[in-house]
Amino acid sequence: MANDQDMAGKRRGFLKTLGFGTAAAAAAVTPALAQRADAVPARDARKENAATRVAARYQPNSPSVQAFYRTNRYEQ
Repeated sequence: MANDQDMAGKRRGFLKTLGFGTAAAAAAVTPALAQRADAVPARDARKENAATRVAARYQPNSPSVQAFYRTNRYEQ
């Protein structure tokens, strides 16, 4: 019986150490993953001027919008 308890204690200690190691590895990786996946570095970013920033981008008669409404059977 004492041997079973000793083995259980060793197993718990091993699993606790494994859990702490995994948590530490995840904490070390988290800052690298915190950057957004679609973020573009400043040197590669497209520069927008005031005219393109406020331009209307929704085109209701474009083929993609018409296909969306046709596919989903929405009335426009």
